[in-house]
Amino acid sequence: MGSGNLPHPLAGQLAELRRKIARLEARTPAPRTPAALAQGQECSTPAGAHWRMRRSWPAHFRHGTADVGALSELPATLLDVLSEDSGWSAPPERWAFVDTETSGLAGGSGTFAFLIGGGAITSGGFVVDQFFLREPGEEASLLEGFTEWLAGFDVLVTYNGRAFDIPLLETRYRLCRMKPPFARLRHIDLLYSARRLWRLALERCRLQDLEVRILGFERMDDVGGNLIPQLYFDFLRTGNARPLNGVFEHNALDILSLACLAAIVPTAFRDPARLRSAAEMLGIARWLRAEQRFEEALALMREAVKRPLSEPLLYETLWHMADMERRLKRDDAAVALWSELSTAGNRYQAQALERLAIHYEHRERNFSMALEMTRAALGLDATESLKKRQKRLEMRQKTPRNARLL
Repeated sequence: MGSGNLPHPLAGQLAELRRKIARLEARTPAPRTPAALAQGQECSTPAGAHWRMRRSWPAHFRHGTADVGALSELPATLLDVLSEDSGWSAPPERWAFVDTETSGLAGGSGTFAFLIGGGAITSGGFVVDQFFLREPGEEASLLEGFTEWLAGFDVLVTYNGRAFDIPLLETRYRLCRMKPPFARLRHIDLLYSARRLWRLALERCRLQDLEVRILGFERMDDVGGNLIPQLYFDFLRTGNARPLNGVFEHNALDILSLACLAAIVPTAFRDPARLRSAAEMLGIARWLRAEQRFEEALALMREAVKRPLSEPLLYETLWHMADMERRLKRDDAAVALWSELSTAGNRYQAQALERLAIHYEHRERNFSMALEMTRAALGLDATESLKKRQKRLEMRQKTPRNARLL
């Protein structure tokens, strides 16, 4: 029986149902624009719509002690010192500074980024574009919009992005059946270099800690990171975006600070002689030592030990200096450092005495001195290797040497 033969009330209900289904299939209802999202605008992509905001700081602005205008004057080769390869360059206008705010701090396939912030250096200052997820159904459009923005850059700069932000975004792209856009970009995660540089000087190397200690900038009424996921879920439930204004500000400041630190960290690695803090010098020296650039590491360590240092850090530095001198086959320098360590109470005293015992036994064939050093080391740390060395040296002393013929 055709619909034209249906009773009038039923035909009306069926027509209304068809209209509802057509609206759902065509996705005709526009996404809501919640209260307090006056800034920004709705952006459309083939995948739908999402919300996009922009914040900017003029060239004359100072972020703590950092000069925003000077960012555009940074050399194109500045960041290559922080990467595994070298010899590449990209002008600062092609660096993308990225940070996300997510639905959870633990990660996993159920966690998504409801806010992606991307910062760019321009001749007029610094600009941050923020891509906001007003509702979960907009995720594909948000990711597509971010991909379009990212197309204008060659280098990706993050802070802990290698372990968190980028893997999370790659997962979200794949779940939306989209190709992640990061493979073509050179990725610089500033966290690792910052830790090398400041882990001896600072208790923690969170981005906000570096803001205060390195940039001299302190936030007022900042939203705690642990509160951010709940604020977003409250927004999804109520539609009130006003409490999220602090989250948008938090994200934008993270990105601005990241850009300012990107001007400082590689400069320290390129020209460590300009550093004033002994702890910073030692941070770079440790990196150079790990790279087996011993001469450069030793030069920095020699300069650092002339400056105020805590005793534990001083003794640790002397120990590393002695080891590098030994590797460079400069025995006299190594012995001088081991001797200094052997005369004062410190965690390396027994090891220094053992090193001296090895030197006197094998290099100078002075068994009496080697035995003296061994006994002194045993008094501090009675290891099996030291006990064996003592027995061997005592036997050598009891065995008369063959007289040499004239």
